[in-house]
Amino acid sequence: MTVLHIPWIELAILLPLVGAFWVRMLRNPDSAREHSLWISGLSLVCTCAAWLSLDTSGHSSALAGEQWDYVARWLGRDIFVVDELSAPLLPLAALLFLLTELATLRTKVRRFSFASVLTREAILLATFACREPWAIAVLLAIGTIPPWLELRERNKPTRVYVLHMVLFIGLLLAGMAVQSLNAQLAAVLLMAAVLIRSGIVPLHCWMTDLFEHASFGTALLFVTPMVGAYAALRLVLPIAPDWVLRSIALLSLLTAVYAACMALVQHEARRFFCYLFLSHSSLVLVGLEVATTIGLTAALCVWLSVGLSLAGFGLTLRSVEARTGRLSLDQFHGLYEHMPMLGILFLVTGLGSIGFPGTLGFVGTELLLEGVQSIYPLVGTAIVAVAALNGLAVLQAYFRVFTGVRHVTSIDLRLRWPEQIAVLIFTALILGGGLYPQPGVESRYHAAVKLIEIRQQRLAADQPLQALNK
Repeated sequence: MTVLHIPWIELAILLPLVGAFWVRMLRNPDSAREHSLWISGLSLVCTCAAWLSLDTSGHSSALAGEQWDYVARWLGRDIFVVDELSAPLLPLAALLFLLTELATLRTKVRRFSFASVLTREAILLATFACREPWAIAVLLAIGTIPPWLELRERNKPTRVYVLHMVLFIGLLLAGMAVQSLNAQLAAVLLMAAVLIRSGIVPLHCWMTDLFEHASFGTALLFVTPMVGAYAALRLVLPIAPDWVLRSIALLSLLTAVYAACMALVQHEARRFFCYLFLSHSSLVLVGLEVATTIGLTAALCVWLSVGLSLAGFGLTLRSVEARTGRLSLDQFHGLYEHMPMLGILFLVTGLGSIGFPGTLGFVGTELLLEGVQSIYPLVGTAIVAVAALNGLAVLQAYFRVFTGVRHVTSIDLRLRWPEQIAVLIFTALILGGGLYPQPGVESRYHAAVKLIEIRQQRLAADQPLQALNK
């Protein structure tokens, strides 16, 4: 039981934060990569230990390690805490950073800032481990800074990104500031902030701009954890009236359909991936805002499956780009003969994201259809259409990249062993979660029940205040 007596989550946050300063002092890029891998690996171990401490506590709603939260003792309240919602998100985020660093080729290490990656990992882990609303808002604001710094260092345009992020931060802080005065106005402001951060149409152009101008790794690590969904659960769901949640669900559904159509007609691989991700992440918000047990459970399951599947999908495209340069989808490339393992991962991760049977996303997508269709039948039909369009887009991109012609080159394009390890880990998690989904679904169900309880308690507490104001 010693796992309960160690502040695992604090260690998981401090390791990459301190490691960022250490790695920045290393002048050898290979040494920086090696040290960064060790630090991210240790952080992943700490997040897994924090998750296990929750499971072994004997109570489904226990807050693991709460008595050892030194930051909470200092501030007099709970700041960094592991609960049912954040428990699997923390290892997922740490794993994403570790595998991104691992899959970075040695030819690219000089242009890849490992110190910046470790800083972003610490910020993201702190965000997912935080449940104090003001602290979440501050961490969300801080998390927008590293991509802007990279865009500036690369002498790329920053106007679109800065305008959207400034608006996001302004609405976020304004919503938090007026929450005690007017809960409905606060919910509207926070809803707008979440929509911007999640890239909901028509406020999505910052995301396509980021994928166009930033490095693929930076864009991937910024969007795939879906912190906008986390903000929606922690900040919006507890206080929002039903009409606000319905508005978010409707706008998210429109975005899912629009992005799926756009993914079918893209001529460049990065923009294709961006719209594919927008479509899937919007479906997560659709389920989150249904505010029923089945809907929330489904959304949380889809969140994990999309995070894993599209992170692997993005790393696949990143590995191909590292060998061939930016990919155009206007022509066939015929790369399967040179990189068959990447071709297999491309299909597994792409089809896993749309809920193909036998993959991690299958159960989540089925639950999402059941939870949504029982309330809004037309929404269920739209979700099926979105999945079909995304499936066509994935298959079309696969044929363009890996088939069609015989690619002739004198350069060895095969995967290196670090990339092979990343490929095998993603494949095992996606297929393993699909073949044995019960633990994941049960965990997400407990989290959904807890979230609904918090929402009901908050709304019940606000009713006397609203009656008094009238």
